[in-house]
Amino acid sequence: MTMGPERIRRQKSLRFLLQEFALRPSDVVLPLFINDLPAGSSRDITSMPGVRQWTVDDVRPFAARAVEAGVRSFILFGIVGKNTKTASGEAAWDREGPVVRALRAFRKDFGTEVNLFADACFCEYTNHGHCGPITISGLESRREHAETLVGLGKMSTEYAEAGANVVAPSGMVDGMVRHIRGALDAEGHPDVAICSYSVKLASSFYGPFRDAAENAPEFGDRRGYQMDPGSLREATREIMNDEAEGADMLLIKPGMPCLDLIRLAREKSALPVGAYQVSGEYSMLKAAAQAGYLNEEASFLESLLAMKRAGAGFIITYWAMEALAALRKV
Repeated sequence: MTMGPERIRRQKSLRFLLQEFALRPSDVVLPLFINDLPAGSSRDITSMPGVRQWTVDDVRPFAARAVEAGVRSFILFGIVGKNTKTASGEAAWDREGPVVRALRAFRKDFGTEVNLFADACFCEYTNHGHCGPITISGLESRREHAETLVGLGKMSTEYAEAGANVVAPSGMVDGMVRHIRGALDAEGHPDVAICSYSVKLASSFYGPFRDAAENAPEFGDRRGYQMDPGSLREATREIMNDEAEGADMLLIKPGMPCLDLIRLAREKSALPVGAYQVSGEYSMLKAAAQAGYLNEEASFLESLLAMKRAGAGFIITYWAMEALAALRKV
């Protein structure tokens, strides 16, 4: 009888030797939510078990523990109070805003040991929750394209000045990569990379993030600028446009629902491709594990490996520290 692949699968040592895709500690990026409140005002995020909204002072010892555990990349999201939010969202580039202050603190604490991604978007800073200034005419709302690009340039240069070595524009604004690249270069930051959210679906899996970032839209939704989940050709256009405009990395969001789009980006572009295991994916697996329906470690590792197998070179995940602990067991 001729044996097939089962001969290899039966032997653990051969399974590890011949595994085509594997997660590495350097693959994971840990997201952090930073608010503008005084020290001691950090809070748990109910819809994301194990995840917190941090103050700048409180997050520093946590980040130090994360680095000690092996985390080498963070992505920062800012949250400001309702009284600070405006229609234009100018708090996004405030030099004393939460992201800018956290970037300065992390560079002081860790030097060049870590990668600091700064998410560049308006939705946490506008009083209407949309990803840019909005004009309302009758029943229609429309994002102001030119004003949004100007703001993205301002926040990106402030983040670079504070210590970000990667700026990550997430609003899916036509021309955003080109505009940000020009702004960074003009302000003396040619080495700061751009990780563009090239394909960001108008997804139902973002719900817990909106609790964490306090950025749910006050009216309407974001389907006018986030991508329709059924548009494969549109994803191709977005990927190729961002590469042509000067992006250094492409990010696909969400993760598991976009395995085909991660593969598409990997095949269409020579740029590094990342995936974002978003809040809904994280909370769904955590809830199933807490209910006893799934093994948490096994299900998370399988989902992350699926993104890696699809073509992701790095993965943003709230489960980053647990992933590193699990990988140390292998």
